[in-house]
Amino acid sequence: MELKGWNIFILLIIPVHLLTGSFAKHLTIEEIHFYRNKLKSMFNYAYENYATNAGNYDELKPITCQGVETWGNFSLTLIDSMDSLILFQNYSEFERVTRYIVDNVDFNQNINVSVFETNIRVVGGLLSAHLLSYKSGMELEPGWPCEGPLLRLAVKVGRKLLPAFQTKTGMPYGTVNLRYGVPLEETPVTCTAGVGTFIVEFATLSRLTGDPIFETTALNALRALHSYRSHLNLVGNHINTSDGKWTAIESSIGSGVDSYFEYLVKGALLLKMPELMDMFNVYHQAINKYMRREDWYFVVHMNNGLTTMPVFQSLESFFPGLLTLIGDIEQAQKTILNYRYVLKRYGFIPEFFDVANNNVKRNGNPLRPEFSESRISSLKILLSSSRR
Repeated sequence: MELKGWNIFILLIIPVHLLTGSFAKHLTIEEIHFYRNKLKSMFNYAYENYATNAGNYDELKPITCQGVETWGNFSLTLIDSMDSLILFQNYSEFERVTRYIVDNVDFNQNINVSVFETNIRVVGGLLSAHLLSYKSGMELEPGWPCEGPLLRLAVKVGRKLLPAFQTKTGMPYGTVNLRYGVPLEETPVTCTAGVGTFIVEFATLSRLTGDPIFETTALNALRALHSYRSHLNLVGNHINTSDGKWTAIESSIGSGVDSYFEYLVKGALLLKMPELMDMFNVYHQAINKYMRREDWYFVVHMNNGLTTMPVFQSLESFFPGLLTLIGDIEQAQKTILNYRYVLKRYGFIPEFFDVANNNVKRNGNPLRPEFSESRISSLKILLSSSRR
């Protein structure tokens, strides 16, 4: 049985110990309702407090309960929450937010924004809300899913990002001004994830609109980045998008790189594009050879493969989930056991955990979702296996 909708969200709050060993029992109807209602109340609590205290600001400061503009003054949390409102069946609020976003949010402001963050949060948020809008009962335009106000907004934002890719390599600058394009003083240096995390949203834009510019642009950036990998088939942390020279040679599956690998796999599966999976497989072999140590993944030098930091980063918690998508279930379970150890010890995943010295190297817990995603993927596999 494929897990969809509520079932996926329920897994976010199922105890971690269910991830390991044999999944001996199925959830009962009563348990499903319990977790469903618990999660719904958690979402409603967070969303209602945002709506009450932050209005239409990008984010809510949780201690002072004040709204703050963070990523670009475009009601980011509202956009980010739209698909969740549908999944939690709050259709009236979804329609209200849709009207507000379409009528009031200005994407032609004289502000500099992160190309990477605006893509994954704004373009991605608008597209997911658009594609799920049929569930809300809201009247759809005759040409849906290739027509609709949220799609038109996503296209508008996508076009605002395109000037960032006008470099000699086709890899994007990290920042763009929504009104004027790339700032004159903008550095050509950006992180690897900032180059390789566009294909899912951009290809979706192209396939819904019929305009190939978005998919072609994202693919060109991916191909260029792949061509600059080291002779060990490793990539560094930051690259100069003008000449392809690496400015940070730390290679990892974590900060600065993580979603590059994620988008290669998910792009390959979503778009049925073997080229992307071939790229990932090149890296996967190198990752296993140089980074993996007793089912942890360490930071290494991209040119010689030697370990530079024997640490576990919270941002790499997505990797077991990615391994399940490519069928490497055994390694996914071994690695998530390591991550579970850290979670169980501290009650959260710290930003950096020093594996060699068995202590926290960098504290902080910004509520990252990566570990939850890996839990979902692992549980899906366990549930599927238990039904065979």
